[in-house]
Amino acid sequence: MDTNVGTIDRVVRIVIGLGLLWYAIMAQPTGYNWIGWIGVVPIVTALIGVCPLYSILGLSTCPAKKA
Repeated sequence: MDTNVGTIDRVVRIVIGLGLLWYAIMAQPTGYNWIGWIGVVPIVTALIGVCPLYSILGLSTCPAKKA
């Protein structure tokens, strides 16, 4: 798989993922804290640099590679 997540996109994904995980772990229990565990997905995609949805849609936020 080719990398399709650029640097800015990775930073945004990590920030959003950490925010969601904080909500799941640290926020006062509301019954909806399980939603915060969805934050694992953007963190994993940022770390590996590949977003399956981007691949399906043919998108990429990476700068063009030079040959």
